[in-house]
Amino acid sequence: MPLVDVTYAPTVPEACLRELAEVLPHLVSLAVECPEEPYDGDLRPGDVELRFHPLGPLDRSGLAVVIEVRSKWTASREADRQERVDTLHTGIRTATALTDFGVYLSLPVAAWSQGD
Repeated sequence: MPLVDVTYAPTVPEACLRELAEVLPHLVSLAVECPEEPYDGDLRPGDVELRFHPLGPLDRSGLAVVIEVRSKWTASREADRQERVDTLHTGIRTATALTDFGVYLSLPVAAWSQGD
């Protein structure tokens, strides 16, 4: 279950953020799909958690949007993580009007539990 944090500048239109919120769950799921956690195309509650945060008055960023993706480490994900994040970046650029953004993929050793 990936956790996705989107930090955005005040210059990013809300319509663009809404568009991003629509496409990110699917694109992130494709980017982190692996044999240990296959993606069947049917997203359910809790499969991808999105959080949007405006830049604060003391924050500094050279990009209008920074998308941070955290997903549990697996050997198959680590083997091609740069390709995965590059493909995710391309998918976001293709599916949205964003141009000034970056994507950070982190694969920590982690565990997740969710009730029924």
